Amino acid sequence: MPRATNSVASRKRRKKVLKAARGNRGGRSKLYRTADDTVNKGLAYAYRDRRQKKRNFRALWITRINAAARLNGLSYSHLMNGLKKAGVQLNRKVLANLAVSDAGTFTVLADRAKQHL
Repeated sequence: MPRATNSVASRKRRKKVLKAARGNRGGRSKLYRTADDTVNKGLAYAYRDRRQKKRNFRALWITRINAAARLNGLSYSHLMNGLKKAGVQLNRKVLANLAVSDAGTFTVLADRAKQHL
């Protein structure tokens, strides 16, 4: 009795990988073995970078807050400490947005942080 290979399922699996590998150069989009490696590596990078994106944005927000704080005569750590003591519960994303788009409001917050230091 001949060996059954289930060609329908294996063809479907290979087509799925080759479809995901579209847009790559050369054999990375044409040859199954290299395309499979490329797709798996791409998925691993995507998983990793979804987490790194959160870190990168937090670092960006901190940089923006620090720049605006120094314009108001404070360091980042003193600003955050003063805001915490003043009971201001704004996260870094909102503070960074205020620093960029609404400098007046940020100055008011910085003054309040100075009072509570």
